[in-house]
Amino acid sequence: MEIDRTRAMWPQIAAVIIQRIKNGKYPSGSKVPSVVQIADEFGVVNSTAQRAMEAVKAEGLTRAEKGMGTYVL
Repeated sequence: MEIDRTRAMWPQIAAVIIQRIKNGKYPSGSKVPSVVQIADEFGVVNSTAQRAMEAVKAEGLTRAEKGMGTYVL
């Protein structure tokens, strides 16, 4: 998926992460990349990546474990 830099980035990044979960790139129980890794991959600031990950979590697809990371449900 190509990112359109003329629109808000976080929903687009969230959509990419959701698609990766649904297509099995991030299978159930696996750890998803960190906010820092996502920010680096998409060339955005950490707060944008964090907002994207919060949106993925709100969809009920991941859970965050304090100090451990975020995992696919």
